[in-house]
Order: sequence, then C-alpha cells, then structure tokens
Amino acid sequence: MTPNVSRFDRWIRTSFVEINTELETLYFAQENKAAVTFTGAALKQQLLAEGCAFIIDLLNEGNTDEGFEEGFNLLGNVGLYLAACRRHEIDEANQNIMKEASSLALQLGASLGVTPRFATSHLTTHNTAFNGRYKTFTSLEDEAIFIDYNTRGIFSYKRAADALLRIMPLGVSHPVAPDLFKAAKDALYDVIAYNKTLFKKLDTDRFFYNVRPYYKPHRVGASVYRGANAGDFAGINVIDLLLGLCRAENASYSQMLVDKFLYMMPQDQLLLRDCMRQKSMMNSFLEALPANSKSPWFQENLKAFLDVCDAHGEAAAQHHDQLVGKYISQPAVNLPEENHSNLTASGPPLPVLLAVLEKLRDQRMAAPRNDIETRYKDIQLLKAAITE
Repeated sequence: MTPNVSRFDRWIRTSFVEINTELETLYFAQENKAAVTFTGAALKQQLLAEGCAFIIDLLNEGNTDEGFEEGFNLLGNVGLYLAACRRHEIDEANQNIMKEASSLALQLGASLGVTPRFATSHLTTHNTAFNGRYKTFTSLEDEAIFIDYNTRGIFSYKRAADALLRIMPLGVSHPVAPDLFKAAKDALYDVIAYNKTLFKKLDTDRFFYNVRPYYKPHRVGASVYRGANAGDFAGINVIDLLLGLCRAENASYSQMLVDKFLYMMPQDQLLLRDCMRQKSMMNSFLEALPANSKSPWFQENLKAFLDVCDAHGEAAAQHHDQLVGKYISQPAVNLPEENHSNLTASGPPLPVLLAVLEKLRDQRMAAPRNDIETRYKDIQLLKAAITE
C-alpha cells in the first residue's frame, strides 16, 4: 500500500465516518428525515474537499499495480466516497470536482474487471478490520448490524454453494452426496437464523433513512451504475442453478445474471459462468425416474436433495416477505413523493422491483404459477417418488 493509498484508507476509516455520522444525525432529527438537500452544507463541503484532495494525489501518483487485492481495496474506498457524495446530494452540483473520483474509479474498475463503484464485497467479504473495526459509512449501530448479518448470511450461502459444487463431480447417486446435501441444508438454515436476528435487531427507520441511501444508483463518468445489492455474489445463484430451481435458459433469469456479473468478484464471475453450463441435480434425479425410484440410493439422496430445495425456498420467502417488506415496502408508504427518486438500489421504481423479486422468490420456492416458469410440477413429481 503506497503512502497516498494508506492516507486515503485512514481517512475513509476516520474523518469520513465522522462527517457522515454527523450528517445522518442532522437528517434524522428533521420532521422529514429524507430531506437532505439543504442540511449540513459545511459538513458536505468538508467531505467533498477532503476526499477530492486525496483522490487528486492518487491520480497524480498513477497506477502503481500493487496487485488485485490492493487495487480492489482502493476502488472500494473511492466507491464509498462517491456513494456518500450521492447520498448527501453533493455529486450532481459538483460534477467538475467529482470527475477526478470518476476517473480513478473507471481506471480501477476497468483494470480489475469489476464495476467502477463500491460493491457488496467491499463492505462484507473483502472488508478488512483493524482492531475489530471494519470500514463503514457511519458509526451508527444499525449500519453495523446490517453489515454484520449480511456478511454472515453471504458466507453461509457460500458454504451451501460449496457443498453442492462438491457433489457435481461425484454425481447425485454417490453415497457421500447425502452428507454434502446436509451440509448445504444446514448452511441455508444458518442464513434463515441470521435473517431472523437481523429482523429482530435492525431498526426500520434507521435503516430506511440512514443506511439504505448509501446504496443508491449514482453516476461514474458518463454512466449511472445501480447500487450495491446483498445478492451480488455467485453463491446464491450457484445454488439456484445446481439445484435446478432456476435455469440459465430462462431469459429473465439469465438477464439478471448478466446485469450482476461486474458487481461480483472476478473469481465469482468465472464460477457462475461455469455453473450456467452444468446439468442441474433436479434434472439428474428426474432422468433416474422411474428406473431407479425404488433403489435405496435414490430414496436417500432424493430426500436429502429435496430438503435443500425446501431450505432454499424458505430463505427466499423469508427475505422477500419479511426483510423487503419491513425495511423497504412499508416505510416507503410514508415517504413524501418528492423523495421517491432512486428509492431502490437497483434503480427501477419500487413496484417494478418488488414484482421482479416476487418472481425470483417463487422460482426459488418452486411455487405454482402460470405466468412464469417454475419447477413446481417437477418438484411434486419427485416428492411423489418418495416411498418412506
């Protein structure tokens, strides 16, 4: 880490957090907590100027090629700064100044093969802690709760995906497959447990007004990039595809994957592309019918497989029906109309986003629907083959 990179990183972990926290305190004390345009002008100017000075030094230094991890960490810091300027509505009024930050972000993103803004991994799986403290936008307790439990959930999804990936070279009839299915199921129930804790601990208003706005879409150079999303990692889609609950051939699902590729780590991009070419486990079990339906391996392994499908569907339903509802849909009802712009991290209006998420939930649950493709009939066929 060069001295300039180190100084910028130290600022992101200290003064940057303090300024953001002071601004959030001012916003939250207002009658309209979403009205930020005319509040805290001096603090906003301090944030803008201090960050810009570090970035100009980094641009003058040039690309020192310290390796992927150092470059990715620097991109995260620039991305956090850009996201904070968007959150505080500093960026559009200061485009001439913000061009330096955009230039650095675009250079880093292009060289690393990722989107030129902060991504979920910058605040979760690749967020180095020093003395127990990792990078955040603010020092608010609810932001830490949100990041802590999102990180735990992501790693649990990754464990489930890893267990399923280990079955692929063995085949679904292998005697060890039930052990790996159980490992995947247990990891998914950890996701559910972490979500329950998040649902209990995270304050709705604090999240909606003081945490969520940092995940807004914002401009980098000439383009507007959507906000970071908790699902921007390969694991959850690896589970979708390997189980067979979602298919890469489905146009809407594959479009979602295309849209999220550059928001993932490069190794996740490669993993997901490989999974898109694999035959699903569901199809393997369906092909074994009816010739093997009475075989002991089929009965044991199929039951273990269906348990994983149930757990994945339960986690998807929990996320949509509880977390999205409590922390996005319900508080949005009381939001003044003038503050509805960029309400969602993904960019589209809230009703559009909710409809997309509902379809994805029902695909993961293999729910019966006539308007979209789900594996409901196939799951019912497999369940009917269980004899014990």
